Amino acid sequence: MFSKNNKSFFLLLSLFLTFVVIMAGCGSANNEGAVSTQTDNETTENAEEVASTITVEHAMGTTEVPADPKRVVILTNEGTEALLSMGITPVGAVNSWTGDPWYPHIKDQMEGVEPVGLESEVNVEAILALEPDLIIGNKMRQEAVYEQLSAIAPTVFAETLRGNWKENFELYAKAVNKVEEGQKVLSEYDTRLSNFAEQAGDKLNMEVSIVRFMADHARIYHKDSFSGVILEQIGFKRPESQNVDDFMEKATKERIPAMEGDILFYFTYEPGDGAATKNEEDWINDPLFKNLEVSKAGKVYKVDDTIWNTAGGVIAANLLIDDLEKYFLEQ
Repeated sequence: MFSKNNKSFFLLLSLFLTFVVIMAGCGSANNEGAVSTQTDNETTENAEEVASTITVEHAMGTTEVPADPKRVVILTNEGTEALLSMGITPVGAVNSWTGDPWYPHIKDQMEGVEPVGLESEVNVEAILALEPDLIIGNKMRQEAVYEQLSAIAPTVFAETLRGNWKENFELYAKAVNKVEEGQKVLSEYDTRLSNFAEQAGDKLNMEVSIVRFMADHARIYHKDSFSGVILEQIGFKRPESQNVDDFMEKATKERIPAMEGDILFYFTYEPGDGAATKNEEDWINDPLFKNLEVSKAGKVYKVDDTIWNTAGGVIAANLLIDDLEKYFLEQ
């Protein structure tokens, strides 16, 4: 038989051991909860990591790019216009072909953007210094430095640069994960084309001739040019010699008759030394040119080379339509 004191001791010991067991169980449960929470957090983080990139197929293959790029470098002029139209200001862009360093029609939107060389000769070191998280370029222009660019950041290339800028635009929209915004830009542009065609009516039967003057030659532009694609999408007719599915023809003066049309638009690529302007004047004042029916009818108009050809992007395309409205709907 235990004494009363012994019974009290064993009762207290029993209660203490029970308390220890209960606390151990709680600790185990808490640890399990912590493990579960950690696992849930890891799952969430992994899901976010997966969602933070998208896969883009392009001219050089398939590339994982950021789903929300913050520092984009763009290596074509038409690509610069595409990004601006979707509300993206790049950290770096190739210099405009004319301008210092940007075309006048985009200059106000390019504040703080660093120039990184020309489309035909990009400055890889300058691109590296910008620490981009996405580079967008063009196989026709920069294939030789693709591997160097890819070592800097995920790089997406369009295949080529031709008249139909929309194909590249759609790729750029995918690359920056703004397909919906891009479709909105294209839809608004297509609406402008449709509205113009409806208002122009029978004027679409006019044959539109397109000519460009360079420093040492002249060009007759065909359907697969920037302006040629726009004219075809609207529904304008072209002179027979220009109604072909290629880019342009380098012309000698003997080919001046091929410039004939119901209306003629010409533009001059003048980088600043005056040579192209001098060549333009020589051609425009040539007796063969003056003898064209379109010249005698006073339907020869000089337009901006940047807007009608060199820039090659969606912003320039809309400004070109502004010109067409002026010449066909307001006169």
